Amino acid sequence: MAKIIVEVMPKPELLDPQGKAIAGALARGGATEFVNVRAGKRFELTVDGDVTPEILEKAKQIAADVLSNGVIEDVVAVAEVAE
Repeated sequence: MAKIIVEVMPKPELLDPQGKAIAGALARGGATEFVNVRAGKRFELTVDGDVTPEILEKAKQIAADVLSNGVIEDVVAVAEVAE
């Protein structure tokens, strides 16, 4: 079996309240070297067999249509991972 990883992040121009909360928690915990955090989503799509170019293209379409909200998020990566 093979896996395709889809990564989705909030659009850079939008506020990321979850990332802001994480950054605040890091600072309170003494990790002051991290000045910004952006929180995103990661999806793992498992394929029964090999990942063909057609399957990878379908995963990209699903990432855009189903796994992300195009108004507030960008799909930043869709790639097969070696295991």
